[in-house]
Amino acid sequence: MMTKRKIHDCLDGCSVESTLQLISGKWKSVLLYHLIFEGAYRYSELQRFIPGVTKRMLSLQLKDLETDGLISRTVIQEKPIAVSYSVTEYGRSLAPVIESMYLWGNSFNSRHLNTQ
Repeated sequence: MMTKRKIHDCLDGCSVESTLQLISGKWKSVLLYHLIFEGAYRYSELQRFIPGVTKRMLSLQLKDLETDGLISRTVIQEKPIAVSYSVTEYGRSLAPVIESMYLWGNSFNSRHLNTQ
């Protein structure tokens, strides 16, 4: 079930704010990057991608993304039981946004590393 978000009938720029409501958060964009461009991952694998993230924060970010319909959670009935996360079709529609953020970030990092 998706979270009801407040949508305003307003000036240009509100669309950007609406997008940010979904992908902003300490680790949401990073999680979406891995799930969109690399595929499904188990919780423990995602935790390894983000050194320093607490279990609680990772769980909260994943729960928010799931609640917003951007990712899905699957319980794998193995011993031990595991949980896998994958991007939904709705979440996949953010691929161009996340890719643009990735490319811009690479350019920013290169530019600032070269000036130090």
